[in-house]
Amino acid sequence: MELINRALEFEQRPLRSLSTSDRVKISREAKELILELNLIYKERKDQKIMDIMKRLTAIKRKVEKRLKGAPLTA
Repeated sequence: MELINRALEFEQRPLRSLSTSDRVKISREAKELILELNLIYKERKDQKIMDIMKRLTAIKRKVEKRLKGAPLTA
């Protein structure tokens, strides 16, 4: 259950005024947590774990969207 506690703690982190390297670290950590939670979810099929993974994925997407920047217009 340490993994779930790490995931919940990760969700509570402030995401304001981050440098690019901080965003990369957050994205990688989120991916790692999601993959580890997925292994547990495959065994237990617990909906709470799926909900945590969905929230982490939303955070990861938000950070990655900011990393990639706005698309260029033609």
